Amino acid sequence: MIRVLLVDDHTLVRAGLKRLLEQTNEIEVTVADSGEAAVALDAELRPDVVLMDVSMPGLSGIETTRRICAGRRDASVVMLTASTDRDDVIGSLDAGAIGYLIKDAEPAALIEGVRAAAQGEAPLDARAAKKVLDTRTSRATSLTSRETEVLNLISDGLSNKAIARRLGISEKTVKSHLTRVFAELGVSDRTQAALWAREHLGPADT
Repeated sequence: MIRVLLVDDHTLVRAGLKRLLEQTNEIEVTVADSGEAAVALDAELRPDVVLMDVSMPGLSGIETTRRICAGRRDASVVMLTASTDRDDVIGSLDAGAIGYLIKDAEPAALIEGVRAAAQGEAPLDARAAKKVLDTRTSRATSLTSRETEVLNLISDGLSNKAIARRLGISEKTVKSHLTRVFAELGVSDRTQAALWAREHLGPADT
């Protein structure tokens, strides 16, 4: 049985979604009508999946997600919203959500999204995925040529000392470049930066 915490401030929406999900006979739904209630229920129930609306009075869905993920590192929060706004998509994922689904999706797509999230996957509506891709592309174009060189060399597994030697700069300068690269890409360490580079950039020149 997949235990779901459904967070939405609209009574009819909660009732309809609960009925839809529970008709599968493999999903059990608990509802919360506010962000504050969701934080408390998540800590008490530790559900397999949290379905979170973005726009709610009081504590927003994004802030609620941030608090849930801060309190429970294994939380699987999937946003379920009518919004395809770029800031909502990126803000939700940055807050710790693993997925982003749109309320006008087909019922089967929602059910599959819940199943996927319960298995540790990241269900992402195609419209939301495009916002993420567009943002990553814009982040890449904001890097200087030197920062891009450093990023490529990280993806090749070079240490800061090796990068400094390769480029003829100091290790301190390498670290300075890395600080800006991490900030621009929205990553927190060199492993994440390397993965990003391998996905979006070509190999470094040899």
